[in-house]
Amino acid sequence: MSATASPAPTSAEAAPALPAAGSSFYTAMRLLPKERREAMYAVYAFCRAVDDVADDGGTREVRRAELDRWRADIDALYAGRPVARTRDLVGPVAQFDLKREDFQAVIDGMAMDAEEDIVAPDEATLDLYCDRVASAVGRLSVRIFGMPEADGIKLAWHQGRALQLTNILRDIDEDAERGRLYLPREKLEAIGLTNPTPIQAIMHPRIGEVCSAIAREAEEHYRATWEIIRRSPRKATKAARLMAAAYRLYLDAVVARGWTPPRARVKPGKFPLILVALRHGLL
Repeated sequence: MSATASPAPTSAEAAPALPAAGSSFYTAMRLLPKERREAMYAVYAFCRAVDDVADDGGTREVRRAELDRWRADIDALYAGRPVARTRDLVGPVAQFDLKREDFQAVIDGMAMDAEEDIVAPDEATLDLYCDRVASAVGRLSVRIFGMPEADGIKLAWHQGRALQLTNILRDIDEDAERGRLYLPREKLEAIGLTNPTPIQAIMHPRIGEVCSAIAREAEEHYRATWEIIRRSPRKATKAARLMAAAYRLYLDAVVARGWTPPRARVKPGKFPLILVALRHGLL
């Protein structure tokens, strides 16, 4: 720390994190009216904070204790006793009827990463993980967007899984370096892999069969996502449309790259991303 640097804020004092300018999430949230946008930023700050605990929050015991404190803080928020780090959620919770169980589900999802490195979970565990870390965030989001309840919950279910499976495919090498492997056990066993290390799995000559199967599942979730979006009010789905279209570019990019190592990190070109922003940001 330099002589002029101020001490880092504690987790209870830290200023709310904002999404990186230029990211798909930032662009999507900028499409929202001010009140809804600020509510989404408050939810984002919460998600970012608990994600940081899960990934970089110290020893497993320290991470577990901090996530337990977050659980207690969410309970206190809903009991009318918000602490400093949940105060920005008071308005959104009241105005948009955000559900306590969705915040707690996000924490439970982060705990799955914090308590042990996930390696080749079974299909049911992987689906639960996707629901907690992605679809639960979607359920909070669609209420802020103003989606009708039934279709909003369905949209969160499918879009959360589509986006999270895309992340898993995009990040298999980076996750393996951290000792994590989110590809499901059943699909790995189908190519002859039983209890592999993450590195063994991603370097297997038939790993492309597993990744291609996950990509097809993600594609089905994107298809269902767009079916719901098309029958829903355009004003309430503008941010969801942009996120779905932008993330689909990532899925298409990793599929086009292929699965044979060494796998270059992929990112859609700037021009396709601009077209997505123009199409879904202006219409």
